[in-house]
Amino acid sequence: MAKVSQLAKVIAGTFVVLTISVIAGTITMAVFYNQQISTMNVTSPPTSPSTTEGPPPIMRLPKNLVPERYKIFIQPHFYTRIIELVNVTSPNQTLLFTGNSTVYFHCVQKTGSIFLHSKDLVVSNPVVIDQDTDEKMGVIKMTNHEDESNFLEIRLKEPLQAGTNYSLFLAFAGQVSEYLEALYLSSYVEGIPAYEGDPNADRFLVSTDLQPTDARKVFPCFDEPEMKAVFDVTIIHRRETMALGNAKEAGSDVIDDEWQFTRFHPTPRMSTYLFAFTVSEFKSRPASFHRQVEIKTFARPEAIRAGYTQYAEIITRKILSFYETYFGIEYVQQKLDQIALPDLYPAAMENWGLVTYQEASLLYEDGVSSLLHKEEIATVIAHELAHQWFGNLVTMKWWNDIWLNEGFASYMSYIAVDDAEELFKVKDMYVVNDLHAAFREDALASSHPLSPQPDDVQTTSQITEMFDTITYCKGATVVRMLVDFVGENVFKKAIKRYLMDFKYKNTVQNILWDYVQQAVFEDGGFTNIAKVMDTWTNQIGYPVITINTTNGEIYQKHFLYNDTTESSLWWYVPIRVMSSTAAPTLVTLETSSPVKKEVFISKKGEWILANVNFTGYYRVNYNPENWERLLTQLEINPHRIPVMNRAQLIDDAFNLARAKLVDVTLALNTTHFIRNEIEYLPWESAVRNLEYFVLMFDRSEVYGPMQAYFRNQVQYLYEFFKNDTDNSKVPKDHSLQHSQITAIEVACSNGVPQCVEMATKMFGFWMNNHTNIIHPNLRSVIYCQAIAAGGKEEWEFAWKTFQNSTDTSEKEQLRRAMSCTKKIWLLNRYLEYTLNPEKIRLMDVASTISYVARNVAGQALAWNFVRAHWDYVSAGDGAVLIEEVTSRFSTKFELQELERFAQDYNLGPASRAAYQAVEQTQVNIEWVRENKEIILDWFEKEI
Repeated sequence: MAKVSQLAKVIAGTFVVLTISVIAGTITMAVFYNQQISTMNVTSPPTSPSTTEGPPPIMRLPKNLVPERYKIFIQPHFYTRIIELVNVTSPNQTLLFTGNSTVYFHCVQKTGSIFLHSKDLVVSNPVVIDQDTDEKMGVIKMTNHEDESNFLEIRLKEPLQAGTNYSLFLAFAGQVSEYLEALYLSSYVEGIPAYEGDPNADRFLVSTDLQPTDARKVFPCFDEPEMKAVFDVTIIHRRETMALGNAKEAGSDVIDDEWQFTRFHPTPRMSTYLFAFTVSEFKSRPASFHRQVEIKTFARPEAIRAGYTQYAEIITRKILSFYETYFGIEYVQQKLDQIALPDLYPAAMENWGLVTYQEASLLYEDGVSSLLHKEEIATVIAHELAHQWFGNLVTMKWWNDIWLNEGFASYMSYIAVDDAEELFKVKDMYVVNDLHAAFREDALASSHPLSPQPDDVQTTSQITEMFDTITYCKGATVVRMLVDFVGENVFKKAIKRYLMDFKYKNTVQNILWDYVQQAVFEDGGFTNIAKVMDTWTNQIGYPVITINTTNGEIYQKHFLYNDTTESSLWWYVPIRVMSSTAAPTLVTLETSSPVKKEVFISKKGEWILANVNFTGYYRVNYNPENWERLLTQLEINPHRIPVMNRAQLIDDAFNLARAKLVDVTLALNTTHFIRNEIEYLPWESAVRNLEYFVLMFDRSEVYGPMQAYFRNQVQYLYEFFKNDTDNSKVPKDHSLQHSQITAIEVACSNGVPQCVEMATKMFGFWMNNHTNIIHPNLRSVIYCQAIAAGGKEEWEFAWKTFQNSTDTSEKEQLRRAMSCTKKIWLLNRYLEYTLNPEKIRLMDVASTISYVARNVAGQALAWNFVRAHWDYVSAGDGAVLIEEVTSRFSTKFELQELERFAQDYNLGPASRAAYQAVEQTQVNIEWVRENKEIILDWFEKEI
């Protein structure tokens, strides 16, 4: 492998330095394991790679060995500050780590070989000991399987015997990554640099990010979620640094003038992907306590001194307490450390006892961070803390059921934050953040089941692909629908027992269904839960329910944007239905054939509304007469219809139109009523669905009349907030805060003169007076609109401010806003900046390019840039990148380019995203061809 070859050079290049250090007494790992290996007569057996030719590799480890405990020593050799060195891999820094591990395991079936995982490591000195007799086992050879299995195979002279306990000692060395994976290097600036590029202000740290399959890049291990073990860890680090691990510190001592070690208590039994440690110069505020649990939040020293972690500490205690009550199980670790890292992808990782976050997901600065940013911080923390039960305490057996971790954590985050911060009204945001996102992704034939067959999720790329919208958003949606269907008390009873019975173990979704079933029976119900829920988790997609309110006939069909084949899929559908004269009631649809139900028959002049409060994962279509009555109700008195369903009617109509199930004019007619609407959810639904029209038509003659319509519709909403926005104030109600941002965004982006003037005036005042009067809530949208209306001077001011800011929320808003410029050369330069990690951090590369791609002036630039630099820019989230840069594709030429890209490039975990982009582009081409003239005519008549 290329990285292993490079690593050999690294070790060779640093050997002299390390040897001199040992001789001088600076450091030696032998201090810790010399005693172990001195009596072992260690020799290195020949290590040879296996051939990569032949049949596809077996991807799963054999089940003949069960790990029980790891004893691990790791020493990262990096420096936290720039110093002068020689013979190192990069100027002033070394990216080497060394260590050794002993894994204690039980043999359940006789075998002559030990298989475990190792990737990009140099592994040596294998020693196998029979723990029952203390005898050393002979090793024939050790082989690295250079295929996707990442197997390290150790062949023995004599077989391991069933029922016997053994240990395997291995020494290893690796390279600290610069790509936000495994054990990686991160950096930040401390204090005010004396001059630009001042190296004395640079600080470095290392941290781990191992999910799903990168533990094998840090130490040889049984790197599968079912192979849980206890971890006994010691970190050797430089004396000026601090080491954090999964468990509480058990002790530390100085080795010499340069090095010390920190030893941690044994962890609970856990999966390898949860293993974590950091080494840094970070600080924390004094610990707070929840019962006997010590809670600390770590960050850059400047951030700690400024108090940026205070909100995170407050909300953490509230959420931890809520979960303990809700789940009926106390948090099992002695401590909970949370750390804000300058570099991390994705936003956070739930490592047991040491939760890592991007700075933007943990740090909050009063007066600079927006109130909406506070909502995001609370939600991310709630998601990661939910994992301490769903994922850490109880873990899925294999990655095909990762939704049991992520879907539940996503759902529970809304419930927990709603309890801790009731004014946030985050449960309403579920529709925006999860349901709509799942609907869009799952309407493609290239989607995948929530819980695929294990054989369909084998390679590391296939595993990584599972961390997508379906797993997170559909997973949360299905849980929400289950809770609504069986009742929250039944649900809570089921998961309390489920978590208690399977703590420190692994499970599959059918076991969860069994526990829900038991609770349903005890509550007097008879529904077959597995039969119901398997229709939602084991097959792709979701249904559209078509209701004829004239005769009460109802039937379901697989909903697809491009429905070219006859589908035999059907779902067990719980339907909450109400009418203009009757309260909601629950009925079920349990067949693929049409059925008639009296509850769906409308009386004269009455409308019927299904999927009340949007709790079901399905779309609803009606006969034309009922659509007309619902639209009339929205025009006359929209408040007769629940606010979530006002959003639902818009979203359903637009997507039904994209699937050719209703006329596009019906969808557009659902937006008439929003000209008098101030609630956020209907507006968000309208804006997001009309955004598809913008993407399809902002390069055509449709765009002018469309903008004119937007200006008319947003006028009332903009005027409603005008007194506030002109004075940079915001309403107290959190939902209205979202509406205010929407008002400014829609008004300014579509050329409402007063809005453009307001944005440029506020931004100009900031530029000229160095005083930012813009409320933090409104900065993102006003920055964008001012830069879009301005030129080089505005962009350069934003860039300089971005470089000098230490507030992560402010930096994010500026980074997004700089993509709004209409100047092609500025966008091109901005894209080039993403190739320089000193300008744009690697974790921000994909989102920065995505922001540029959303700008019609930057879309083609971004597409060409992604293809030219794919290997680098895809290091973050290549799947999201493909989705964003191709979102406007609607011509045959663009389809051909995309198909060539999917064929010619090594896309890895982004492969499915490329197939979905091809499918979406095909849908776009057909939809534009059929609807362009109709839509142009509709907008022209409306203005």
